[in-house]
Amino acid sequence: MRPFKVPERSEVSEKNQKIFDNLESKLDFVPNIYATYAYSDNALERYMTFANGKTSLNNKEKEIVNLVVSQVNACTYCQAAHTALGKMNGFTEEETIELRKGHAPFNEKFDALAKLVKEIAENRGKVSDDALQNFFDAGYDKENLVDVIVNVGEKATTNFLHNVTEIPVDFPEAPELTEAEPVA
Repeated sequence: MRPFKVPERSEVSEKNQKIFDNLESKLDFVPNIYATYAYSDNALERYMTFANGKTSLNNKEKEIVNLVVSQVNACTYCQAAHTALGKMNGFTEEETIELRKGHAPFNEKFDALAKLVKEIAENRGKVSDDALQNFFDAGYDKENLVDVIVNVGEKATTNFLHNVTEIPVDFPEAPELTEAEPVA
């Protein structure tokens, strides 16, 4: 039964075919995870609107959220995709590995963000006062906090879709993490 078969363009609704065509024109391919959303007549469009919505976070900050959440949720698809996207947005591979561990020793502001995101994802939104204060002390505000939480939810949705369907990963594999050391 698993992994699920990735639907072909001819197997999805006309509305989803148009989204496939748009993705193909922008990315030169339709990522398997997007094609999997197309099992539903509405989920792909709904997800694309959610994922591409306006936010106070910049692209690097969004990738921090994506990398941390995907690691917490053990989603190999999103770990691979966001390692590639993280590098496209200026992170080194070593930095993407540190981010997946839930910290950023190379940047104080990103470190506060990564640590908060890890607590949000691991503890279902229950975060320590210290993590929240460090986030605000790093220069983030309440708008950023809300946008971080929305981004965590968006990424978790895709993580869950992949973890259930186990569709093939069509990005270069993310490096394996060594046993995560405790983060201060």
